[in-house]
Amino acid sequence: MTGKPMNNLVSIIMPSYNSSLYIDEAVQSVINQSYQDWELIVIDDCSKDNSVEIIQAYLQKDSRIILLSQSENGGPAKSRNIGIQKAEGRYITFLDSDDFWEPDFLQTSLQYLNDRQIEFCFASYHRITEQGQYIDFFKVPDKVNYYDLLKTCPIPCLTAIYDTSRVGKHFMPPLKKRQDYGLWLSLAKEIDYMYGIEKPLATYRIRKNSVSRNKFKTAYYQWKIYREVEKINFFKSVYYIIHYTFNGILKYAVLLKTP
Repeated sequence: MTGKPMNNLVSIIMPSYNSSLYIDEAVQSVINQSYQDWELIVIDDCSKDNSVEIIQAYLQKDSRIILLSQSENGGPAKSRNIGIQKAEGRYITFLDSDDFWEPDFLQTSLQYLNDRQIEFCFASYHRITEQGQYIDFFKVPDKVNYYDLLKTCPIPCLTAIYDTSRVGKHFMPPLKKRQDYGLWLSLAKEIDYMYGIEKPLATYRIRKNSVSRNKFKTAYYQWKIYREVEKINFFKSVYYIIHYTFNGILKYAVLLKTP
């Protein structure tokens, strides 16, 4: 962990890989925020499309946008950790290059954190198909703790925000999948609860080839989190993976019908 920055700057971490179809909408949703004290750190992971050109055009218009280009493809965990390391804000949040925020996401989240003097919050969100068709609204719980998270993870990466002045900087484990979940667990061990905002403040795009559509891969990395990151013994890991599998079936049942 690092020192305790006391500014009110929000550092937004956005990994990007071949995101040219969606990244403009994602960046615009940041620019359109009612809260304007932010920096957007885009980490391009060796895109082969024109994602970089799109971001470079924004650099000419807004000095708050920063582009970091990796020399070799390292995956989302490495990209996000580079962004976290670079971040200068008191608050850190994440937005993937194919998702987008409501205009009041930052304002609402920061007010929620400061009014309650808490370290971490996350909000409900809408889900759409890859083509932009509406699927449903996912409502997050009022609060979760470390042991709740071991059974199921209702925290979406696109609405999570934490206060580094209270908990310092935390980084993601070097896994190909589920790295954001590993970060939540790291933070949850230091605080009593993480609090949910019922109002939907973002939209998550369900990609056809995303990990959320491949439950076997997701379960594999969930197990790696239990055993290799959290160092949970075998029998407790079995207990938690059973809960995770059951809750995952309920949470994503609607997506099985998604075209």
